[in-house]
Amino acid sequence: MVQHRSGRPAVRRVVSLVPSLTEAVAATEPGLLVGATDWCDHPAELGVVRIGGTKNPDTARIAALAPDLVLANEEENRAPDLGALRAAGLDVLVTEVRTLPQAFTELERVLVRGCGLARPAWLADAEDAWRDVRAAGPAVPAVVPVWRRPWMVLGRDTFAGDLLARLGVANVHAGHPERYPRIPLDELNSCGAELAVLPDEPYRFTRDDGPESFPGLPCALVSGRHLTWYGPSLTEAAAVLGAALRAAGR
Repeated sequence: MVQHRSGRPAVRRVVSLVPSLTEAVAATEPGLLVGATDWCDHPAELGVVRIGGTKNPDTARIAALAPDLVLANEEENRAPDLGALRAAGLDVLVTEVRTLPQAFTELERVLVRGCGLARPAWLADAEDAWRDVRAAGPAVPAVVPVWRRPWMVLGRDTFAGDLLARLGVANVHAGHPERYPRIPLDELNSCGAELAVLPDEPYRFTRDDGPESFPGLPCALVSGRHLTWYGPSLTEAAAVLGAALRAAGR
């Protein structure tokens, strides 16, 4: 049963333009969701109208769904699309998530203040799972590619970089002026990194696609969902990512 906020119209129909937030709502009150992007693949059995990608949503189709609330993110969604939705008279809640504490704050804002739900138990479990996470020993300098052709890496102020820092991995490009800079491979191999962290999204790095580009460096193949999503996956992300880093010898 949906628990609504007092004094505000009930939210009964939600469209999510962010995979993390889609999973968060689905895990809390799945009946609210009426639309989601093509990239919203958790939970796998989610049966809602698909409204295109995060960067190219079908704004007319979203408006036709008549949602009470549209969930978005300042990094994943484009301002013109959000503007079009607002111009259509829709309520758009835009999140900003660049650190773990910010993720927890924004999840509560979306679920409790935005959707009018009770604070879910999984959110408290996620906070508990990360509360005592501490790096064991000096941080390991690492390069963290997120794309190839061209090569792109984590730069400044990223949620994924914050998670890795808490697990003892120091992103060597954390001081770059861009958040996702394009850097040639030869520079990545001469930047002083002692580890390459290769997630399986947004680019799907695998044992056969990625490690060969970093000869001499141990490579940690990690779950992109656990590294970059903020939602129920945070309950297990510290353990899952920690295991992958240890498997790489770090």
